[in-house]
Amino acid sequence: RVFGRNAAAVSEALRGAMAHLAVDINPRPPRRNSFEVSLVKEDGSTVELWSGIGKGPPRKLKFPQPETVVEALKSSLA
Repeated sequence: RVFGRNAAAVSEALRGAMAHLAVDINPRPPRRNSFEVSLVKEDGSTVELWSGIGKGPPRKLKFPQPETVVEALKSSLA
């Protein structure tokens, strides 16, 4: 449930920042107990925007603030 809530918050923030952005949650089976956000560019390359792997305890460190992911998205598109 925690992963789903955080994924919904991040995807909502990303859509709010860029309305035309397509957001997929878990297009492939996720790694167990991990939370990662990646950008797949039009040329097929992938840019990691956030990874909670290796973070924590506490568990809350594994999840980003939605604003942090939006800023990483903007900087990777600049």
